[in-house]
Amino acid sequence: MFAKPVRGRTTADAEGEVVVLLIGMRINHFWAVHQWPLVMLSMIRMRRELARDPGRGLLGSVLLTASPRTYYAVQYWESRDKLYAYAAAPDMFHHRVWAVVNRKERAGAVRGHVGLWHEAYVAPEGSYESIYVDMPAFGLAGAHGQLPLAARGRYAGDRFAHRSGEAVR
Repeated sequence: MFAKPVRGRTTADAEGEVVVLLIGMRINHFWAVHQWPLVMLSMIRMRRELARDPGRGLLGSVLLTASPRTYYAVQYWESRDKLYAYAAAPDMFHHRVWAVVNRKERAGAVRGHVGLWHEAYVAPEGSYESIYVDMPAFGLAGAHGQLPLAARGRYAGDRFAHRSGEAVR
């Protein structure tokens, strides 16, 4: 049930581009309780849909709470193309939910009870690094795998330069 920590210092086994999506919701009106479950359940359903089909490109996901109002997921994707393909695929739940949101917004039916947001980042190789101390595979390491720190370098600069062959300190 709970992942056991890996003793010592490790790093993520990511290579190439890293694609990260932050996606979430914010409760704007606490009294509009009837609106929250629809959004929250849609987020959970999309996550399950992606978990059932690894070929869609979602490598890993972490659900987080930023405040009593804001909930979000940090997602790691295989590529920007797979992220966009999922978002636009007519047979996927995201496409249907977003169509409903757009229709309600155009009709003036959106009351602002729940806010939606996402941010997508593409980090080219050599522009990210990670370290985990006595941690199970988490975040980037949960998505790409975990390896001993020595494989990439003891210092952050060494881990940034791992694939480029440049020494940075």
